[in-house]
Amino acid sequence: MRPRFLGATLALAAIAGAICVVPGSLSAAGGRMEPNQGQSQEQQQPNIRSGVRVVDVYATVRDNHKAIVANLEQKDFKIFEDNVEQKVAFFSRESSLPLTMGILLDTSGSEAAMIGAIQQGASQFVNRVMQKNKDEAMVLNFDLDVNMLSDWTSDTTEVNRAIRRAKINTGGAGGMVTPGPLPSNMMKGTVFYDAVYLACHDKMASEAGRKALVVLTDAEDVGSQMKLNDAIEAAQRADTVVQMLVVYDPTQGADFGGAKKLADETGGRAIDIHNEKELLKAFDEISEELRSEYQLGYYPTNTKYDGTYRKIKVETTKSDLKVLTRKGYFAAQEGN
Repeated sequence: MRPRFLGATLALAAIAGAICVVPGSLSAAGGRMEPNQGQSQEQQQPNIRSGVRVVDVYATVRDNHKAIVANLEQKDFKIFEDNVEQKVAFFSRESSLPLTMGILLDTSGSEAAMIGAIQQGASQFVNRVMQKNKDEAMVLNFDLDVNMLSDWTSDTTEVNRAIRRAKINTGGAGGMVTPGPLPSNMMKGTVFYDAVYLACHDKMASEAGRKALVVLTDAEDVGSQMKLNDAIEAAQRADTVVQMLVVYDPTQGADFGGAKKLADETGGRAIDIHNEKELLKAFDEISEELRSEYQLGYYPTNTKYDGTYRKIKVETTKSDLKVLTRKGYFAAQEGN
């Protein structure tokens, strides 16, 4: 039995997602059948190859002082798939591509001391990063269950209202306990892996373009039906970068190792946060990264559409730079 969202909002969203088909949307392989429309002037477009999927890769580059590097050219990059170098078919510097973003808030008891700072920081981040009438966001919270606070919207006011609606649920007297994927006699729980899996599998997978999941949690999972690797695979299949803000009360602890693995495998970062100042700085860094990306694409030399996982490695010709990007993708199966 797989986990599920709570609330009538999701049922309507699932129906809408099932009947909505977006032209030119990304395939399950993270590729597409034709170049994006409305590309920037700096983008170099390839000749279209009939029946061959292009793999899109978004990358952020930092120098050894952790500053964003935004002036690289196509010749400065190398892409490898399963250790085989690929020819970069197109390239662009992107600062204003539409962004589809999920915000996941941990509302379990271990975050009781941090929830105010989490909400304030998340709201400031939304106001800074979301482009009016271009970007979309949804807000989920998770504790004993996974709940949708706001479905996809480009209205930052609605996103901020949803963030403020997040409440701590300890499962005790007066708690907001509702039936969900966990046994009813379990009084403690933080279904972190379930939340990431559901957000990516049920929501992100049907969206097109550039996608990011921003998770604020101590990354301690208690009670999920899914495992860490299930959450990672769901994010990879949905072509979604997971940014982990590991926010925790020092008296409660955190699973930074699990958070780092989830972020690393999807092209994001795990940032260790102990106080409100560090949280606001982390949001600034993620905002900067989302608005300072390179988009690269290639036609894979392995043309088998067999559903297998393909490793991706992006390097620059300049050894002092670090590239942040996803580690791989699942090739679409034949006919998909």
